[in-house]
Amino acid sequence: MTLLELLQLLRKRLALVIVLPIVCALAMGVYSFFFMANTYTASTSLYVLTKTETDSGASNNMYTDLNASQLLTNDVATLIKSDRVMGDTAKDLNMQSLAAFGVTVASETTTRVITLSISGEDAEAAAVVANKLAENASDVAQEVMNVQSVNVIDKAIAPSSPSGPNRPVYVAVAFMAGLFLAVAIVVLADMLNTKVRRTEEVEELLGIPVIGRMPAMKGGK
Repeated sequence: MTLLELLQLLRKRLALVIVLPIVCALAMGVYSFFFMANTYTASTSLYVLTKTETDSGASNNMYTDLNASQLLTNDVATLIKSDRVMGDTAKDLNMQSLAAFGVTVASETTTRVITLSISGEDAEAAAVVANKLAENASDVAQEVMNVQSVNVIDKAIAPSSPSGPNRPVYVAVAFMAGLFLAVAIVVLADMLNTKVRRTEEVEELLGIPVIGRMPAMKGGK
């Protein structure tokens, strides 16, 4: 099927091509605005202070020490999402688990700053979980790693506005999906239609050339 033939098919089914994407977008809009709960994200920043910095002061090889500190920072970032830290935090907050919250930990490769973000349907709860998780991560890191402390730079506060869901994006994706579905339906319907519509199809089926055709007449004339 050529592009011109596809455009002709879409033109014949223009109503479907227009209506179906709009219906999909409206359905997603109704669902996202009336049935999807808002999510709130609370963030806190942590700074990893290693023992070598407090015990020995300046190092003879600052580049090596910096690399070691950055690797240790990455380890602390991984530790934050460990079962022990997550379990201790849930226990301290009298929760069965933190499964209802989204936990995101970001650690830059050039600094020892860790950003901990907690997402949930309750803004206050997200901030409380973020701060308690940072506190427990500091305690466990000092216990099992060569870490002097994990200091909180900025405590998490309850966000005043939701961070998600991104409803316009969902609506746009639904519109594009509806458009793709409409095109697929048109193409599939054309492939399943066995009616002979072009002279090329007649020649292909019968194996003989077409030497003439009867023009369509309107009004019986």
